[in-house]
Amino acid sequence: MEPYRLTATQVIEQIKSGHLTVEQYALSLLSRIEQRDPAVKAWAFLDPELVLEQAKQLDRVPPEKRGPLHGVAVGVKDIISTKDMPTQYNSPIYTGHEPALDAGCVMILRQAGALILGKTTTTEFAATATGPATRNPHAADDDYDEPRTPGGSSSGSAAVVADSQAAVALGTQTGGSVVRPASFCGAWAAKPTFGAVGVGGGGGVRPYSPSLDTLGFYARCVADLEVLVEVFGLRDDDDGEGPGPVLGGGVRGARFALVRTAVWSEAGPGTRAAMERAAMLLREHGAEVEDVELPEGFNQLQAWHACVTASEARASFLPEYRTHKDELAGLLVGHVENARGYSRADQLRALDGMAALRPVFDGIASRYTAVIAPSVTDEAPVGIENTGRAVFNGMWTALHVPVVNVPGFKGASGLPIGLSLIAPRYRDRHLLRVCREVGKIFEAEGGWKSAL
Repeated sequence: MEPYRLTATQVIEQIKSGHLTVEQYALSLLSRIEQRDPAVKAWAFLDPELVLEQAKQLDRVPPEKRGPLHGVAVGVKDIISTKDMPTQYNSPIYTGHEPALDAGCVMILRQAGALILGKTTTTEFAATATGPATRNPHAADDDYDEPRTPGGSSSGSAAVVADSQAAVALGTQTGGSVVRPASFCGAWAAKPTFGAVGVGGGGGVRPYSPSLDTLGFYARCVADLEVLVEVFGLRDDDDGEGPGPVLGGGVRGARFALVRTAVWSEAGPGTRAAMERAAMLLREHGAEVEDVELPEGFNQLQAWHACVTASEARASFLPEYRTHKDELAGLLVGHVENARGYSRADQLRALDGMAALRPVFDGIASRYTAVIAPSVTDEAPVGIENTGRAVFNGMWTALHVPVVNVPGFKGASGLPIGLSLIAPRYRDRHLLRVCREVGKIFEAEGGWKSAL
């Protein structure tokens, strides 16, 4: 196997055993990027000389001083500050902007020995639905009459991982910016419990809606996500598995809630088929799957999420509005000018309403091994001008719960569709253990296989 195809856990094993050097791994990745980037266009910044310099430095680190991610290649979304690479937010206002310090999440990765490859593309300030030039790697070549979006706002992070241009990548989510691209690109992705992973430190992560902004991780297998959450110090309060045994023993006896959500009418045929097939497969493997309708109050979450996002963006983008209004996306100008007319009373009702529903959902979800819900409306839509809709993601972001996109299904054009697995707040490690078993089933029998 070519080194660029290795998962993060495989890279760690190969380097630790002496079968691979970081420099060899980096050269293989750079060759892959040179071959694929003209079609996928997922890098906002990448300097091969800097990558090789880092790789050589990592190879000189004595084995006893190497960190848990030693040599693993990471793509970093271009709203996350890096001290040795530009951070430009896909905004003309910040062309060539070079922060003095790393964001806290990048500090953690470097301390763990990661190889920071480069900056991945994003929509403007990770806040608009207008896509960058990045293409879905499964529909970027001449086989397709028109390219398709990789999703957004973490467009490049999902694309480079799915296309084996990086082992793992960082994204962020305010609505559906981690989960949706993962589903469109056929990647694994985890959005942790809100607040479980810090995003500040150094120059930090560019804010959009501080009550909702969350760091996220992309990988090509659940084992890599488990390595990342370990590096970032995520812990559950206990090792309980919840209803049903799933630790290394399949899903027999597990209980799953199938939640179609209040916006189920938005689901296309691919997502509808994926939900039905997922339920069938889990039942065939001995799990109990129950259709669950959330109480009526949960129908408000979509509107509350929109209110909080727009209201907090008024402050987040006020500096750019005051200094560079003509270079700011119209959507963001609208946020600052309160184009939707939200009052502060509306904002308080939304904040308080979301907060009140969080323990309610925790109680419902705790009765099940995990909750299963759609990740997207369907497979990636045609075109790259728009990154798709996040109608199935915002409510989970508003509830601050952990979400994992599990790939394995496909739409009418053969492109990937994933499903979201969800757990109560601060049950991240439990959720990943469940996803390990569920993922084996979905990836083996769901019907989608990556051709990349």
